[in-house]
Amino acid sequence: MADEMRDRDDKEWADGRAGGAGREQAETGDAETGGTETGYVADGGRLTLRERKKLRTRQRISGEATLLFIERGFDNVTVAEVARAAEVSTMTVFNYFPRKEDLFLDRIPEGRQLITCAIRERGADESPLAALRRLALDLLARRHPLAGVGEGFTYFWRTVLESPALRARGREAVEEIEDVLAGLLAEAAGGGTGERRGDSGDPRLAAALIVAAYRVAYAGAAARQLGGDPADEVAVEQAAVLERTFDALERALPGGG
Repeated sequence: MADEMRDRDDKEWADGRAGGAGREQAETGDAETGGTETGYVADGGRLTLRERKKLRTRQRISGEATLLFIERGFDNVTVAEVARAAEVSTMTVFNYFPRKEDLFLDRIPEGRQLITCAIRERGADESPLAALRRLALDLLARRHPLAGVGEGFTYFWRTVLESPALRARGREAVEEIEDVLAGLLAEAAGGGTGERRGDSGDPRLAAALIVAAYRVAYAGAAARQLGGDPADEVAVEQAAVLERTFDALERALPGGG
């Protein structure tokens, strides 16, 4: 009975992860990120019929992959098995997900795009760091998967921790985000208009500090959930952790970030 309940919980979590917020936003045209790589549009327009079909295919592939990875372990499932479960060809899987790891860590492109939009579309008197604080708290409040706090997330983290390949891809993703952020901070600092705050000193150092600080806060929330703490309780305390984290970053960075 316990195994049956866990299998049901695993499926409900994976189904929700694959077909929840992304599908709703694609059909309503509620834009969060740029481009159609993750199923969102940057200008607030509606997705075309072709784009919606591609998004649903992407979600189906990722959802089936997630179920298999959770059930059997990431390293014990082949891309060919994922393709059969999703009723597509192996080539189609790779068209949507260039690497096997991206089938499970499928929101990495969305994370990069959210950061880009937050900084480039911030208010005239808002610093890049303030924009990132606002983004982090908003994702947490909405229980967005990228916030790392939510029901069923223990299955996600256990799968990652059990796979050296997923852990390695996660480290690469952090480096990718750090590179993107460094470029965005340099761009903000070199705007030249004087109307928007962006003086964070060395952009590369600032990006490294911001990513490291957020990573510590994020990992702390994950560890608490793996330890059995209720997601609602973790979410409340994580908001306070994020506030303290960004307060510390503001003190550490020139010009408050």
